[in-house]
Amino acid sequence: MDQPQPLFDDHRDWLAHTLALNDKPCPQTTLTLPGGAQLQRLDTGLLGYWPPSGSGASGLILSAGIHGNETAPIELLNALVTELVQGQLQPRIPLLLILGNPPAMVAAKRFIEHNLNRLFSGAWKDYPDGYEPHRASQLEAACQEFARYCTEAGLPLRHYDLHTAIRASQREKFALYPFVEGRQVPREELDLLRRSGIGTVLLQHQRAGTFSGFSSETLRAESFTLELGKVRPFGENQLSALSRLRDTLVNLMEEHPFEESGEADLPELFQVVHEVIHTGPGFRFYVADDVANFTEFPPGTVIWNDAEREYRVGDLPEAVIFPNPNVPVGHRVALMIRKVSSGVAQTPC
Repeated sequence: MDQPQPLFDDHRDWLAHTLALNDKPCPQTTLTLPGGAQLQRLDTGLLGYWPPSGSGASGLILSAGIHGNETAPIELLNALVTELVQGQLQPRIPLLLILGNPPAMVAAKRFIEHNLNRLFSGAWKDYPDGYEPHRASQLEAACQEFARYCTEAGLPLRHYDLHTAIRASQREKFALYPFVEGRQVPREELDLLRRSGIGTVLLQHQRAGTFSGFSSETLRAESFTLELGKVRPFGENQLSALSRLRDTLVNLMEEHPFEESGEADLPELFQVVHEVIHTGPGFRFYVADDVANFTEFPPGTVIWNDAEREYRVGDLPEAVIFPNPNVPVGHRVALMIRKVSSGVAQTPC
């Protein structure tokens, strides 16, 4: 954006405005775009977009920066907002756009005091102090208001929560589908993920306090957490690596038709077969610190043990995801997962 934007208090763009405000709130204001659409600043790092006529076929929530050091998705959303303000992007559907944790973005940290992506679905109520619990409450309220609008307009709701990972992964881009009892991944959503360059979907096995878990269960949205590569500092990302996701999002916003892909082209599905929990003194985890997500272990491999129990890989190979032994007793150390041979139903382990 060449000129300062009044919607962003004369900062060059949405991201610069959000970083400058940090943990401070800002008043609502609205910019009317060419053609009559309205872009509304709801608060720091929160934008609502309302198309000029009608309501489109769906509503879309896009969030990034729930973890402040995961910068590539933040820069992607900022670039889309710049295109929107300049009139290059002309969505036909309502949007809620979120930069989740501005103080952590400023500090180049995952979070300041509490992991924001564990504080949703009301979990923030257990933490009376600190920025992140307040922000989780604020984001829930903004999403609920947007969902009410979509419900009244008869619009189905999608939510993509965009992340990157610290740990290397044998599958660079993958999606996590939150657990909702009896739910299956719609074919249309799998097709959209494939078009976005995401070839793997992990079906989560239980409820969680994640942002996408909240929107799935509370808002009844088709929601995914999207893992989109490696953590890098601001300015060091190659957004060309996210070009397929960007094109898919633009097509969704502008309601360009998609051609349905063949069954063989759809993402591969994985399900959780075991959750590794730190059991306390004597707990031993036998996955090396440098092991990448989706590393596969053969049948019979010991993954962990303590004085009383052990876990071995079953009759079929299993892969590990999100391994982290440096967690408190009672917390998750890793997930063991296995490819789903057929079907998309989720079954808790």
